[in-house]
Amino acid sequence: MDPTKDSLFGTQAEETPAALAAALAPPAAPGHFDELRGGVSAPLPEAPVAQGAVVGAHALPTRAWARFFENLGREGFGELNQRTIDLQRQVRDNGITYNVYADAGGPQRPWSLDLFPLILPPAAWQQIEAGVLQRVRLLEAVLDDVYGPQELLKSNLLPPALVQGHSGYLRPMHGVRPAGGRRLHIAAFDLARDAAGAWWVLTQRTQAPSGLGYLLENRLIISRLFPEAFRDLKVQRLAATYRALLESLTTMCPVGEGGEPRIVLLTPGPYNETYFEHAYLARYLGLTLVEGNDLTVRDERLYLKTLKGLEPVHGVLKRLDDEFLDPLELRPDSHLGVPGLLQAVRAGNVLVANCPGSGLLESPALLGFLPALSRRLLKEELKLPSLPSWWCGEHAAMLAALPRLAQSVIKDTHGTAGAGAILGKNLSRRELDECAVRIMREPDSHTVQSYIRLSQMPTWKSARSGDHIVPRSLLLRVFALSDGAQGWRVLPGGLTRLAASEAEVASMQRGGSSADTWVLTEGEVDPTTLLHHEHPAIDTPLRSRTVTSRAAENLFWLGRYTERTENTARLARLAIESLNGEDQNSLPLLAWLSDLAVANGLVLPAVPSATHARRVFERSLIAALGTGRKGTSVGFNLRAVRAAASAVRERLSKEQWNLIVRAEQEFRLACDALASEGEYSSVEALRVLEVLSGHTAAMTGAQTDRMTRDDGWRLLSSGRHLERLGFLAQALATAFDTGALFDEGGFEAVVALFDSTITFHAQYQQRHDVPALLDLLVLDRDNPRSLGWVAQTLRGRLAKLAGSAPGAIPAMALCVPDPEDWSLEALCQRDGSGRHAALLELLQECIDASYRLSDELTTRYFAHSGDVRYSVGA
Repeated sequence: MDPTKDSLFGTQAEETPAALAAALAPPAAPGHFDELRGGVSAPLPEAPVAQGAVVGAHALPTRAWARFFENLGREGFGELNQRTIDLQRQVRDNGITYNVYADAGGPQRPWSLDLFPLILPPAAWQQIEAGVLQRVRLLEAVLDDVYGPQELLKSNLLPPALVQGHSGYLRPMHGVRPAGGRRLHIAAFDLARDAAGAWWVLTQRTQAPSGLGYLLENRLIISRLFPEAFRDLKVQRLAATYRALLESLTTMCPVGEGGEPRIVLLTPGPYNETYFEHAYLARYLGLTLVEGNDLTVRDERLYLKTLKGLEPVHGVLKRLDDEFLDPLELRPDSHLGVPGLLQAVRAGNVLVANCPGSGLLESPALLGFLPALSRRLLKEELKLPSLPSWWCGEHAAMLAALPRLAQSVIKDTHGTAGAGAILGKNLSRRELDECAVRIMREPDSHTVQSYIRLSQMPTWKSARSGDHIVPRSLLLRVFALSDGAQGWRVLPGGLTRLAASEAEVASMQRGGSSADTWVLTEGEVDPTTLLHHEHPAIDTPLRSRTVTSRAAENLFWLGRYTERTENTARLARLAIESLNGEDQNSLPLLAWLSDLAVANGLVLPAVPSATHARRVFERSLIAALGTGRKGTSVGFNLRAVRAAASAVRERLSKEQWNLIVRAEQEFRLACDALASEGEYSSVEALRVLEVLSGHTAAMTGAQTDRMTRDDGWRLLSSGRHLERLGFLAQALATAFDTGALFDEGGFEAVVALFDSTITFHAQYQQRHDVPALLDLLVLDRDNPRSLGWVAQTLRGRLAKLAGSAPGAIPAMALCVPDPEDWSLEALCQRDGSGRHAALLELLQECIDASYRLSDELTTRYFAHSGDVRYSVGA
């Protein structure tokens, strides 16, 4: 055994963990600050380095990092691979995703999280905290001026072109004093450390800063993987700052005396790249997650569309950029905002955090003006400097910037912070000249910022060539959150973003990853948690969970598509088994299966029926299982289940969501494999459908036993039973029309489709008569697959949903036939032509009821168009 490798993984006690870390970890790249060792490694000639800060390849880690490695446990570095596996499993189990492409067909990439945290000792954090608190006060003062007296513009401390010419400056908000008197409630600052160890501000985000949810998940996962180190290093907790934000918003909301404010979190929707974070943060803070079409404005007040009608909203925590907020006054093509929202804000009837109009603060050009603005507004020098920036709209600044292009970053003055940035050192001489020409042609649109070599922190990499520590460049995003009592708090942590290997830009969209951020404290660790509320400002009487109309509609269709997937999968499985079984020559059975397959979209109408071309029909059925034809196929229904679930993800447990995702992915891959083989094997198709049946049974079980019985669940359950009522009634009616029920194989197939084979033979042995079948499949209200049970349950769900008195049935439910009126004698009677007329009439009533009830539910609960008082039309 190699004794060197043996010692690296902690089996020889003479080497300390700190020494092992130094041996495993190469130094940071030349000119970059080494977070592990606390200095710059092999500094470049032009890099300013503090005296004594140069570190060698085997220099020991800083005290904080040494203590971290000392707490790895008995296995030391040998256990890190297993912890990495545990980390990845936790990310997968929690369903943490980052949508790389914000569109319906784009992939949801699992959130990328590194094993090691960034460790910030108390002294370093105190410097950051003081600088961030000063900056957020400065930004708030700048906003108050540009939307108020505009003294900064009059005194030429801010160019009008940089303010009024910026798309983030909203003229409709000029002169408006927002609810609570504060324009900013959340601000984020991206920080980088230079070779000398000093922190610089690269960008600032104020419209809808992302990261507050992801960093919480990072903390939960990493602290559980390194519990000893987390306790020993005295890492400061985060919950108190989130609580302060929630308290601040609650206090500032414009609600009447004695009223309880309702605060919602506004998201662009499931296709937004950070939607997981929106759902997670809403759940953590106890807010209702809403999209723009969940809200409406009436008489300059904001309302939430719920199952009970319109309910007032007093505060909005937005995760939507300003330009999309109000299509009446901002972008007219926005489908994400709320018409009339700005008018409600101007009237002081709703608090929006952050107040619309803060987007101009994100301009990189503003960083160059902040030192002078700080001296003017705060009478202070900036404690946390910005990277030197030149707005080329000023002629002198442009002349100073052009010679620096090769050593700078060129940014869009009016774009989102950091978006489209160009590294001058990556450009050829010709490209630099072309860039200079563009700047001179449109100087206002360009800002040049100094380039900084990002500091590098250790990351763990497991590879065949050997496990080792790899240094990677980082950006630290720090958050300042409103505190109603004291003004502002800086969240003691942050979102650390790591650049991809050998990359120079720390971006999640460019293949980067994240790390937890540990801020160490010399005092007591704050024990605050949001898992239980003790603060009187937050402790309010428990209110039943609000069900928005959008959430209700998605829950309704989640139930319908779950049932539809289960029904079509069972029908497809029964058809393939019958086509290859003992009764494959039964024409009534084949006719029944063909009619049902066409009616439920499993095959196209143009496909020859099984009675004429059995193998062609079977091949078409198998080939279409996973296809995406709109409104058809098992695969389409399963994808619709996932789409509906994603829209109400905050209401589902992680196990329930993971089950849906896994079922859809496995079925899609299995169907792709079937198609690629070209044989469309019936045996393989049955195996795929059998696996899916297990998944759908688990989905139904989760919906039945793992969800709170509120009105949203009642709509989900109603959707399932409404779908089942129509499907089973249609199947039974078709069985009579085709004569399948009067064929031995067809009779057994009908019982099997109702999933009642075992029960039927236990009660009626080998009887194949219509009365026995109708008794179990229509009248038996103890059989959850009988029409009587489904109709009775559906009527009960609708009565509870409508809030009817016990025993009363709302008008909506009257369209569902009442099982109390059904009798076996009447259903078994035949008319002069030998038809079961009463039965077929009842089955048609059930089919019609499923359609009519769907329209009634939509009108009453989703569109609110059935009552003018609840109208949500513009």
